[in-house]
Amino acid sequence: MESMNWLRKLPGYRRSPPGLEWRILRLMPTVWLAGTLLPALVALSARWWLTADTAAALAREIQRFDYMMIGLVIFVWTLVLTVTIGCLIVWLMKGPAYVADGFEVSHSDRPRR
Repeated sequence: MESMNWLRKLPGYRRSPPGLEWRILRLMPTVWLAGTLLPALVALSARWWLTADTAAALAREIQRFDYMMIGLVIFVWTLVLTVTIGCLIVWLMKGPAYVADGFEVSHSDRPRR
């Protein structure tokens, strides 16, 4: 039995040079960290500058602001994940091309219509 070479590179294929996807990919950890820490710091600082007439109203305002900052963090995380997946797809597509093993089709010489 002949061993199958699952990942045979396409002859004559040249790899595309890295481009914008690598620069964006390198920025993602920084964007993720800043998008997490900045809203957290803003939420903490809001405890000093938010005002209300009663303690219950102040607690409600702080809670509402905290929820907005949590929503912003989740949005940033989703954005970072989506952009990272996009960069990885571009990186994979620029990689070497591979040829799959041929599969004999019974009607290849006279295609069906």
